[in-house]
Order: sequence, then C-alpha cells, then structure tokens
Amino acid sequence: MALFDFSIIRELRKKHDLSIGELAEKSNVSAPVISKLERNLSKAELDTLYKIANVFGMTCTELLNMAEAGMTRHVAVESHTSEDFLFRKIRYKNMECLYGKATRGGKVSRPAIHGDDYEICWVLSGKLLLTLPTEKHLLKKDDSIRFDALLEHSYEAEEDCEIILMHIKKEQRS
Repeated sequence: MALFDFSIIRELRKKHDLSIGELAEKSNVSAPVISKLERNLSKAELDTLYKIANVFGMTCTELLNMAEAGMTRHVAVESHTSEDFLFRKIRYKNMECLYGKATRGGKVSRPAIHGDDYEICWVLSGKLLLTLPTEKHLLKKDDSIRFDALLEHSYEAEEDCEIILMHIKKEQRS
C-alpha cells in the first residue's frame, strides 16, 4: 500500500483551473512527471513536490500532509471521565475530537494538559459555563467558541449538557 496519494495534485490543479501543461510550465516540472504523480505511477522527489506546491501557494510539507491525509484512517473510540464529565474521544495526528456529557453542576476544573492547540467547544444541548483567565462565557445549545487551549480554563454544566470539544494543532490551522 502506498504511503501517499498524489492524486491530490490533480484536484489542486483542477481547483486552480490549470491543465497539466500549464502546471508544468509554472512549476518547471515536466508534464509526463506530473501525469505519473497524479496517477500514483511514480515516486515523488522532494524537489519536484516543492516546485509543484509553490505554484499552489503552499509548502512542500503542506502538500505532503494533504497527500497523506487523503488516505482513510480508522480509529477506535476511547472513553474516560474527567471529574464530572464523561467523554468519548477519537484522536488523529493533528486533532482530537471529544463528545462529552455532564449533569447540572458537573465540573472540569483542570482539563488535561494540552499541546499548542486551539480548542473549540460546541454545545449540543443544555448550558455550559466556560471560564478563562480573564473572561467567562455562558454557552447554550448551538453556541460554539474557539480559544487557545494553553490558557487555563474550566467548564461547568449550568444544565445537563452535551458538548463537542475539538483540539486542533496550531500548525495545522487553515
């Protein structure tokens, strides 16, 4: 099984309204090489990927991530409790997604230590109080908020609630 799927180059090329010939001219990579890459018939050289990525205004690393991310990944759900919240979590290389439930009065005062992530909280039902160092937010059903997960923060269920939390690595932001 191939580690990367470079058919993403075809998708990027079409999105930018370029023919193979036009991409070849702009990147200084031959059309046959681009065609073989798009069909996953040859291995990519870093120099070649750098030149192609540059045409799309991205780095070689971003192009590699897209080629890798296009492949299907299956992960199992992990369950855990954190103080009064019950969580179910899935984790991928650049993000984590948690489904949480708590009854009224339930608290998480010291959430797990985060890396350099953004945290997104989306309230599916009920009400939730988010406390940050210099501000508080009362979130209700269908509200969401994003903040730097390195900030000290806590959650308290003002009503029975269900939430989705996402931790997204900052270097993967778009």
